[in-house]
Amino acid sequence: MNGKVGEAYKYVLQDTSRVSLGAKYSYGELLEDTSCPFKFQTIIQHYILKDADPSDTLESVFYYMEKGSFSYKTYYQLKARVKYSRLTEVKSLLKGRRKVYREYTSKLEEFVQIPLEEKKEDGIYIQEIILSKLAMMGFTV
Repeated sequence: MNGKVGEAYKYVLQDTSRVSLGAKYSYGELLEDTSCPFKFQTIIQHYILKDADPSDTLESVFYYMEKGSFSYKTYYQLKARVKYSRLTEVKSLLKGRRKVYREYTSKLEEFVQIPLEEKKEDGIYIQEIILSKLAMMGFTV
């Protein structure tokens, strides 16, 4: 991927109930980004970096995350959701069977259950991580 495409997946969006983070962000970049909520930056510093490196991207952490890991437990408490694209076979009268990328949003516990081999085989790539603001407010740091 070229730099411009990677930069397209580096963003922080907030509404009244959630925070959406572009998956190409590394933890180090999130700690420096002034648009990232202070509470999440504090959670990164006090909890997530115990199990991760500042150069790790959200995409790689979630792609390889295993149920029961410290990162999983932390994001589970934050009610994380994963927005991703996956190659899916579709049938069309005009074009027959073909594979296209479809966008999905899953709860963390559902996404982690997808075996790594299946993620690779289906060309899954993570676009965004969505966190609950209510869960973040209740998180003790």
